[in-house]
Amino acid sequence: PPHGSSRRRRPVRLRLRPRPGTITSGSMRGRMPAREREPLLEAEAGDVQDPARGEIHEQYELGTSDVQESSYVALTFEEAVKETGFGTFHMLLLVICGWANASDAIEILCVSFLLPTARCDLHLGTSEMGWLTASIFLGMMIGGYMWGALADLKGRQRILVLSLTVNGVFGATSSLATNFWTFLVLRFCSGVGVGGSLPVIFSYFAEFQPQNRRGCMISALAAFWMGGNIFAAGLAWLVIPSTSLSFQLGSLSFPSWRIFVLLCSLPSLTSALVYALGMPESPKFLMETGQEEEALRVFERMFQWNMRGTARSCPVRRLLIPTIEKTSSKFYNTRMDWLKDQLLKGTDPIRKIFSRKLAPTSAVLSVIFFSISFGFYGLWMWFPELLKRIEISGGSACSTNLSSPSSQGPENVTCYPVRTAVYKEGFILAAANLPGNIFSILMMDLLGGKLLLCASLFLSGLSVFFIWEVKTKIQSLVMSCLFSAISVVSWNSLDVVSMELYPTNLRSSAFGVFNGINRIASILGNVAFGELVDVNCTVPILLVAFVLFIGSLASLKLPNIKNRELS
Repeated sequence: PPHGSSRRRRPVRLRLRPRPGTITSGSMRGRMPAREREPLLEAEAGDVQDPARGEIHEQYELGTSDVQESSYVALTFEEAVKETGFGTFHMLLLVICGWANASDAIEILCVSFLLPTARCDLHLGTSEMGWLTASIFLGMMIGGYMWGALADLKGRQRILVLSLTVNGVFGATSSLATNFWTFLVLRFCSGVGVGGSLPVIFSYFAEFQPQNRRGCMISALAAFWMGGNIFAAGLAWLVIPSTSLSFQLGSLSFPSWRIFVLLCSLPSLTSALVYALGMPESPKFLMETGQEEEALRVFERMFQWNMRGTARSCPVRRLLIPTIEKTSSKFYNTRMDWLKDQLLKGTDPIRKIFSRKLAPTSAVLSVIFFSISFGFYGLWMWFPELLKRIEISGGSACSTNLSSPSSQGPENVTCYPVRTAVYKEGFILAAANLPGNIFSILMMDLLGGKLLLCASLFLSGLSVFFIWEVKTKIQSLVMSCLFSAISVVSWNSLDVVSMELYPTNLRSSAFGVFNGINRIASILGNVAFGELVDVNCTVPILLVAFVLFIGSLASLKLPNIKNRELS
């Protein structure tokens, strides 16, 4: 006691007694409901219990100290998200993440819309067009793995800022390219940024959602990809045919398609700015990395937005934080030892994703990602060119007299005047995604991602088969719209399934790895289409249908993940 004081505090012991019938093992603590984990505090000498509030106080001769703070129940992630409610915060998050998702779609698809016109200025043949669209996916393959692994180590929010910035800056710079190779390299770099933001956006968004709404909300987020399609198609329809917008920038001629490329980069740059200035880190990531105080602040923010106008205080005061393994510092004898260790770290996500426990699921998902990407991007990126051929021939894309290799050289193609109908029909195709998106949002939590994925892949393959079979322009457009509407259900279902099959410390990495497989398939699909479309248009279209059927069969092997908790 301080000098001159005759009083001293008398410590009081609190004995913890579990409720009868509950499990007290520490190993079962994370699985038990919050109410079952709450201990009964039994007061001993000198303690006072308020029967009306159930609060325990330690009484000292100098006063009373409230220990209510230490008696709050530690909540799991799913319990904490549920306590914060569902409302305004989640709707704002959907709009912000959706805009970022749409910006990626815009950046990818803008190349396919500018090719019918830009091929003359950049002197592109059909083969060069195939490699140009493939370069974007090569960048996305590298970026998906690199940014996905970094997001699991450093956090989702900061990686989103960086990847969206890379996407926007290189996309805007590509509008100044004067030749094929410069344009290809800049679009590749833009693809590196797109490959990072795509997997991380979905991981970030899913880690704010309550379990009973997660499937519906991820489907709603995926629907913004359709919004990006419509934006890119509408902007192309508005800008590219308007040759009056062209101007001279020094020695560089700036036709309307360059203005279109520049405008397509703005959504990525604005998204990066929003994430940098106003978005929090994922609470699930913060909990998994032991940052309890930061996670509590995020839950407090969610609660305040969702419960605006109420007098309630946030009920999330403590969190059940998992044990974090501490790693010791390593010392290297040579630079080669350091390089080997870095390579092992770089391949660590792949080794974990294909570990014995996850290997069967990862193998099946690899086949599905390859199938849908080869089929969708192999055909979708070529739709504007196929529509141009249909517009010229008035019939099926495979019956046009333009299918001779010699007639497809850049010197034999006329790009002006711009055929406005090509962009109008591209806009109709993009808008055809809408019914599929509405259906998946309404049915995802009811039917489950596995059933929707299997059925939609099969129907997508069937619709592609009939694109080859039809003979008139109207029939070709109708079957293409049907493919657009059905295939988007496959993508939405795959997003939900892949999000719920992996734990937090592997979620972004897994999505990054599968997006790498996605990009390999997209590259092969685009190159194959570019090389074969002039030889025999029937071959690449039937190949797409066959690959989609394989993906449908593979999806039957997936586990049922309907309403599964995020692990």
